[in-house]
Amino acid sequence: MDRMLYIAMTGAREAAHSQEVNAHNLANANTTAFRQSLESFVNHPMRGPVYDSRDYVQLKATEADFTHGPQISTGRSLDVAVQGDGWIAVQGPDGNEAYTRAGNFKVDSLGLLTTGDGYPVLGDDGPIAIPPFEKIEIGGDGTISVRPLGQEPNVLAQVGRVKLVNPDNEAISRGEDGLFRRDDGAVEPADAQVRLASGVLEGSNVSTVEAMVNMIELARNFETQVKLMKTADDLARTGSQLLRLS
Repeated sequence: MDRMLYIAMTGAREAAHSQEVNAHNLANANTTAFRQSLESFVNHPMRGPVYDSRDYVQLKATEADFTHGPQISTGRSLDVAVQGDGWIAVQGPDGNEAYTRAGNFKVDSLGLLTTGDGYPVLGDDGPIAIPPFEKIEIGGDGTISVRPLGQEPNVLAQVGRVKLVNPDNEAISRGEDGLFRRDDGAVEPADAQVRLASGVLEGSNVSTVEAMVNMIELARNFETQVKLMKTADDLARTGSQLLRLS
């Protein structure tokens, strides 16, 4: 009985965890440049004196899916999307360098260029400050040019360049704040090969149809595991009654 009970228990536990991950993915289906989470599991056999008596399932890792999201045209001059592989360097809440592909930039009240979530965008010399402007352009190499207030229409001044990097996806992981960082804590050097497209945003790589289907499958899986636990309990009660009768 205990073999059936604990095997079903571990299955229900991991099914419940998968439901949480899938719900988080679905909630971010419209989040700019969101990377959905993927899970991997491993079997842990229970070693016996003669043979392995049972296998438990356990979560091995939850990793990001680095598949690119769709390109969405916005026409907004402060919206950019990384073309192909690469990342935008930003300053995380801890003050250290982190990486994102969300290019929904804005200029805050202090004149700093930030992402839509408020993280300062980094340039060659730290966070990028934008002076008061009438027009702003972001080039394919990340160069930021503005027409200052009161200047002639043909006057553009370069005020900075967005730091673009291209780390190995195997060497970075996502933190609780949604930003990616190198696992070794090092700072990734700028990569001149990474390009941006202006007036475009990258969408989430979550497929709402797949997430909804997955939600149904996970719910059924969880119900099956709970029924197995109930069956194990019923078998134990029946066995106890037979022993009392004997």
